[in-house]
Amino acid sequence: MLETAIIGGGLCGLALANLLHGARRDFALFEARDRLGGRILCTDEGLDLGPSWYWPDHQPRITRLISDLGLESLPQWEHGRHLLQKEAGGRPESFEQADVHGGARCLVGGLDTLVQALAARLPAPRLHLEHALGGLRDRGSHIELHLSEPQGERFISARHVILALPPRLVEERLAFQPPLPPRLAQALRNAPTWMAGQAKLLSLHAHSFWRDQGLSGTATLRHSQSALAETWDAGNGSGQAALGAFIALSPSQRAAFRSGLDMLAASQLQQLFGLEAQDGERRYHDWADEPHTCSQLDLQPPIAHPAYGERELQLPVWQGKLHFGGTETAVYGGGYMEGALEAAGRIRRELMLGWAAAA
Repeated sequence: MLETAIIGGGLCGLALANLLHGARRDFALFEARDRLGGRILCTDEGLDLGPSWYWPDHQPRITRLISDLGLESLPQWEHGRHLLQKEAGGRPESFEQADVHGGARCLVGGLDTLVQALAARLPAPRLHLEHALGGLRDRGSHIELHLSEPQGERFISARHVILALPPRLVEERLAFQPPLPPRLAQALRNAPTWMAGQAKLLSLHAHSFWRDQGLSGTATLRHSQSALAETWDAGNGSGQAALGAFIALSPSQRAAFRSGLDMLAASQLQQLFGLEAQDGERRYHDWADEPHTCSQLDLQPPIAHPAYGERELQLPVWQGKLHFGGTETAVYGGGYMEGALEAAGRIRRELMLGWAAAA
C-alpha cells in the first residue's frame, strides 16, 4: 500500500515528489511517457520545444527553484532590431524596443536541465515510466489504480492519489468509480490545456547570421497568410545557433499542410532574415499530436491566455484522498511553470495537514 501515488511526471509531479521526498514521506510517481518532463521537451542540442522562458520579476517559485538547483540562466537575446511583417510577401519593418520579452530568461542548455536536476534528487525505484493510468476506484480506506505498462496491466493501491495531469485529460481519459461530481467534471472540461494546441519550430544554423545583420531574431507576423506567428533567437547558451517560431496555423490546418510545412516555414524565414534562413535544419513539435497533452477539446485552442484558478479543481474529493494538480489548477501563474509549482506546493500543504490531523 503506497502512501501517495503521483500520476504525471511533468514539473508539478516532479516538484511534489521532491517535496514529499524531503519530508521523508512514502510515494511513487507514474508517468505514461517514456520520459519525464511532460510539456518540457528539448532537442538533443538542448533547445526548447516546449516552454522556453520564465520571468523572475513576477514568478518567484520557478526563480527560486532554479537558483536552489544551481542552474545557469541567461536573458532572452534581444540585442538588435526587431521585425514586423504586416502583409504577405511584404518587406518587414524594423523597430527597436527595449525588453520586448518582458524580462524573460531561459536556462542554459534548455529546460530539460531542470527536469534532470529534479529527477536526480529522487530515488530511481520511485519513478515509473510508461505507466499510463486508465481508471481509479474509491475503496474507502484507499484508492485502487488501474495502470497499463509494457508488461501488461497493473493494479496498485494508495491512500492518496495526486493527478498531476491536464484537467481535460483527466475528465476525458480516466474512468472513475464512483463517477466524479458533475460540477467537478465540468470544471475539468472548462480548463484549457495550456500549449496543447500549439506547435513550435526550431531552425538550426551554423552561426547566428541574423545577429551579424544587427537583428535580434525577434519578428512578429500579422497577416492571415503567414505560417508563422512570431520568431525569436532560440540560442540558449547551448552552443547551437537557432531561430524559434510558433506556428500560426491551427491544429487542423497543420494536419492538412503537414507535408508542406517545412517549405512554408523556410519561405517565411527567408522573407524575414534573408537567404541563409532557408538553409537551416528544422525541428518541429506539434503538441496537438501528443496524446498525453492534448484532449479533443484542446484541438480548438483559446485565443488568449485562459483564466485559471477554478476553486473546484483545488479541492480534494473522495474523503480527501484524491487531489488535482497541474499548472491549470493554479491560482497564480496558471499555464506557466510557476503555476505547476504553485499547485505542487498547495497539494503538499493539504497532505501535510491531513497527516498531522491523523497523527
